[in-house]
Amino acid sequence: MLLLRLKHRNGIEGDMGIFEKYLSVWIALAILAGIVIGNAAPGLVGAVAAAEFASVNLVVAVLIWAMVYPMMVGVDPGSLRDVARQPKGLLITLAVNWLVKPFTMAALAVLFFEHVFAPWIAPEDAAQYTAGLILLGAAPCTAMVFVWSQLTRGDANYTLLQVSVNDLIMVVAFAPIVALLLGVTDISVPWETLVLSVLLFIALPLLAGIVTRRRLGDDDAITAFQARVKPYSVIGLIATVVILFGLQGQVIVAQPFVIGLIAVPIIVQSYGIFALAYAAAFALKVPHRIAAPCALIGTSNFFELAVAVAISLFGLTSGAALATVVGVLVEVPVMLTLVAFANRTRRRFPA
Repeated sequence: MLLLRLKHRNGIEGDMGIFEKYLSVWIALAILAGIVIGNAAPGLVGAVAAAEFASVNLVVAVLIWAMVYPMMVGVDPGSLRDVARQPKGLLITLAVNWLVKPFTMAALAVLFFEHVFAPWIAPEDAAQYTAGLILLGAAPCTAMVFVWSQLTRGDANYTLLQVSVNDLIMVVAFAPIVALLLGVTDISVPWETLVLSVLLFIALPLLAGIVTRRRLGDDDAITAFQARVKPYSVIGLIATVVILFGLQGQVIVAQPFVIGLIAVPIIVQSYGIFALAYAAAFALKVPHRIAAPCALIGTSNFFELAVAVAISLFGLTSGAALATVVGVLVEVPVMLTLVAFANRTRRRFPA
């Protein structure tokens, strides 16, 4: 996860650095490094996997905090009052993220892994992959949407509003939705671990971000602080990807076919959700600077949370964790194609 540094100058304009511009390159290198380490140094990977407390991996938890906290500093609860300025975009975002996306992802997972791919996947593995995809579907994008918003020349203030509302809803809605859908798929849900993950990776970073905002005071100080902590977010993202692919490195090399199968429902879901949200924004005549980010928020995933919860619930080397990691692999190239499409269709929307 990576926060885009925002400049306040007649509104907020995105200022992309070299990491954002070459995001797919860094992710690809991190994935490659993780696979190499996972196969060349399994003892090191095992040591990372063993660093757990209360079913939460401590190394992953620290790295996710490094990614999530800078983003949470940018969440301004006071911006919620701005919803009256353009409520349609926010309504589309919330409807797609919480009333559609989790359930379509669960339906696609069941369709593919229990029916279409059943001849090639053992039932116990299929259940794990389904669980991982459910976690992805129930975790809408947070910080990365600032990158997609900037690439489509979106309204950064309104994007922040959408992210703020999403985060607040996620604190109370993520665990019940995941528990409901995992229950439907007959997978045992340890509520304590699930709730602990939501507290660790959403509620507490959000609270820390709000406290930090109040201590910093004005927007210039907040922007400067985010710029200072941005390298930690970048390091956290790269290190997390390396570790996750390291943990699954041997599986990826041994079962590339399985990776391809897991990617199929994720890709179908991504393009389908984008089409639904983007079409709704077009029908409701939402300006493109709001329409593009609102469609991209639902399409992208808060994969850090999904990965963390998958690890907490099912283990670092589980099929569920692998499915969420494949989400990381698929997301960047898919999102870049959707950004390109949104930019090509800009003129079809109101100015």
